[in-house]
Amino acid sequence: MRFVRGLGGLGVAALAGWLVLALLRPPAASAQPVVWTSSVQCRECHEEVYREWESSWHARSWTDPDVRAPSQSNNFANTDCIDCHAPSPVFWTGVGKRVLPRSSRRAEGVDCLSCHLLPDGRIAGTIDDPRAACRPVATLDLQREEFCGVCHNQHKTVDQWRETPYAERGEGCTTCHMPQRDGDPNRGRDHTMAGGHDLELVRSALEFRTWRRAGKIVVEVENVGAGHAYPTDERSRASDLWWRPVGQERWRHLHRIRDPYRWEVDVPSTLLHQGKIRRVEIDDADASEAVEVMLVYKLTPYYRNPADGEPMHLREVVDPLTDSSELFRAVVE
Repeated sequence: MRFVRGLGGLGVAALAGWLVLALLRPPAASAQPVVWTSSVQCRECHEEVYREWESSWHARSWTDPDVRAPSQSNNFANTDCIDCHAPSPVFWTGVGKRVLPRSSRRAEGVDCLSCHLLPDGRIAGTIDDPRAACRPVATLDLQREEFCGVCHNQHKTVDQWRETPYAERGEGCTTCHMPQRDGDPNRGRDHTMAGGHDLELVRSALEFRTWRRAGKIVVEVENVGAGHAYPTDERSRASDLWWRPVGQERWRHLHRIRDPYRWEVDVPSTLLHQGKIRRVEIDDADASEAVEVMLVYKLTPYYRNPADGEPMHLREVVDPLTDSSELFRAVVE
């Protein structure tokens, strides 16, 4: 009888051990693994990330009216633009290599699959988690600047970054553009991916100074906070200095900061590189009294006529704020 009770104890112990192993053992691989075809599939488990991405300019990279404008992609008649505005997954072509365009679901722009889908159908993530529905695979390449560079180095942004103290300190793309939520590493990175459309982020990159000296107005713009040149990434982007005597309506163009398109062979590059200062002077009889100076930022290279939307030459512009955003303004007595 004592022997039978002993067998019963062993049986209970064996059963308990089996239950522990069953709970700890990763789930068996599905006979039919999920085929990832759309970012919408990610929403159920990653609602916060999905909501951030959905509000981002990555999500709007295909539908953005500025991108589709005649002066830019011309409704993607310039097919070179499709590669980065509706890309196939980065890992399909390889980190460090230019992405290729995809032919489906282009309205999703740069979506979840563009960055996370691996060639074998698995999902690249920051940790290995076989229990998660997408079974992410820890992939360090997601954190490399070369990963972002497959699109964002088309205009040398990553090359510009490599020449700055930010690169020496190991502060890369995600440091500024995908910060940890609330500064908490356990909450992951913000997928809003703020960039050139975020005016506060743009302002934080610059210092703007004005003063009068020897009868002239001196204006300085310094790139103090961008880990690359200003403005960067898109040759369409521009930043203009304007001035006018206080009390006058019409603004006068002073200086343009921009990297021209390749075909603009007679237009010099005036990018403001990291840590550099651009100083210009207003030497004009109309500047002998109080003067208003303004720095604006544009997502398109040309000012458009409010009446018909046609491009205008800089000398034709009366009010730059009809087609740009104000960054800084100062009055110099």
